Amino acid sequence: MSDPVLLRRWRLALGRYADRSLPAHGMSGAERRADRALDYLYAREMERRGLRRSRSDTGRSGSLDPSQLTPLGWLGELRDLFPLSVCETVQAHAIDTLGMRELLSDPAVLDALEPNRDLLKALIAFKGAADPGMREKIREVTRKIVEDIVRRLRPRVEAALAGRPNRFRRSQLKSMQNFDWRGTIRDNLKNWDAERGVIVADRLRFHGRSRRRLPWTIILCVDQSGSMLASTIYSAVMASILTALPAVEVKLIVFDTAIVDLSSEAHDPVEVLMSVQLGGGTNIAAAMEYCETLITQPSRTVFVLVSDFEEGGSVSHMLAATRRMAAARVTMLGLGALSDDAAPIYDRRMAERLVASGMQVSALTPDRFAEWIGGVIA
Repeated sequence: MSDPVLLRRWRLALGRYADRSLPAHGMSGAERRADRALDYLYAREMERRGLRRSRSDTGRSGSLDPSQLTPLGWLGELRDLFPLSVCETVQAHAIDTLGMRELLSDPAVLDALEPNRDLLKALIAFKGAADPGMREKIREVTRKIVEDIVRRLRPRVEAALAGRPNRFRRSQLKSMQNFDWRGTIRDNLKNWDAERGVIVADRLRFHGRSRRRLPWTIILCVDQSGSMLASTIYSAVMASILTALPAVEVKLIVFDTAIVDLSSEAHDPVEVLMSVQLGGGTNIAAAMEYCETLITQPSRTVFVLVSDFEEGGSVSHMLAATRRMAAARVTMLGLGALSDDAAPIYDRRMAERLVASGMQVSALTPDRFAEWIGGVIA
């Protein structure tokens, strides 16, 4: 390769360990800063694998030595040098993949991190090991991220659960979606202009929208084992949105091998997430048997199991609980876990056995899940 631009890009991708073949002295000042910022993170992983810095590395000038960077200074360099999407990707690598936990141990650094879903996952996973002085800061940052998720998700959920047009009630909401063209023509027939062959409409009519009164109990039974972090976050958010619906009672149960009833906190997703204890085994059967005790009106109850369906307890007891609730006319929904890129990651064979026992099973994003519930309680 003779293209100098391409050579410099390869040097940035490969890092200090390509110095012999692709020396850094051909880089611009900005490229050297980018090299140093990337090296601060990724060289750690290479050293962990047994690769050592060469003597030429240790002899670098002080201005290029990555060891001079602090976590806070490194974050500042990332923002100056790279677009936001790259910053978020590198930040996620630092926390999730490369174990750079010092980013979560300093309040000033925590304030400087980009507040996004990856950071939220890291905070929830890390909170149990955090110093007492950091827990309030973790709660503060968690609330900021969760409120942003709720703000973006709530309109889509509410739209999915909104009532159908009511053709017997007029509306003050003037939109083409609600336009009653038959009623408008009927009210304006007196304004027929024979010369032009048109109706002059001086009065428009619109359909109202009926607001569902939903006398339902929705039980969210959420697996909080280690593989379920992303699903746990969205379950907490969905519970808070559902609690705001009229005439809907939400029960929120989280479980691994223990069972915790967080129904009283369901309106506050931050409190729910600060309460969950990720990890441990999975006893779906015990959680379902507990949820059975919460059912008072089976035909008006939606039971939602959010899990990867990898049962660590008694499979026969889990399937028996499913059959009992289905026989009592409880609406049974199984929501399979999704990866960060929305790929299903659950035990399909167990899901098939649950379906055979009376549960509907799917793997859906939160807005699609809201449409699913909306179809049930319509």
